[in-house]
Amino acid sequence: MKKLFVTGIGTDIGKTIVSAILTEALAADYWKPVQAGSIDYTDSMAVQALISNPYSKIHPEAYLLQTPASPHYAAELENTDIDLQSIKLPVTTNKCIIIEGAGGLMVPLNKDELIIDLIKQLEAEVVIVVKNYLGSINHTLMTVAVLQQKNIPIAGIIFNDETVAHAETYILQYSGLKCLAKVMHEPQITKEIVQQYALAIDKVVLLNDEI
Repeated sequence: MKKLFVTGIGTDIGKTIVSAILTEALAADYWKPVQAGSIDYTDSMAVQALISNPYSKIHPEAYLLQTPASPHYAAELENTDIDLQSIKLPVTTNKCIIIEGAGGLMVPLNKDELIIDLIKQLEAEVVIVVKNYLGSINHTLMTVAVLQQKNIPIAGIIFNDETVAHAETYILQYSGLKCLAKVMHEPQITKEIVQQYALAIDKVVLLNDEI
């Protein structure tokens, strides 16, 4: 089973929209292990509302926290502790599962462990979501460097929001990574929009010629 972990170079980068597109493109399952905040409309609910294929299954969160804060702090406020050993990959018969992280790689889950430790534990391959802003080159290349330092495989990069050609070119040339897709700023994200982007995903490249 292919495990693709969607992480961002920061928060509010567009991980959930990208996760919905990947889930739709690959008819994959979706899982958000740790959700902090917005429990009335979680990221899992958002993805469910945006996909159209009948094959994807949305798996329940391992931890569902209502405080909109870093997971380790939200857990502390809610008198719980996030134990990575208790976070087990859902059982699925699908070829692929899309796993959405919380924030970026170095977001703490407890006093000792970070999102990157969860990625390592799950033995997942990473899709990096990049939003163009002043500083995005630095944040992207640091994200790539940390993943490489931990020997975590990177499937590629998806650029989200407005195109900044010089920044995207530099990121791809310096990192040597593939651009898997570009998601433009959309006035509204609908199922139809997600389907359009899903059709543009190069599935062979994304899955390393496994389909």
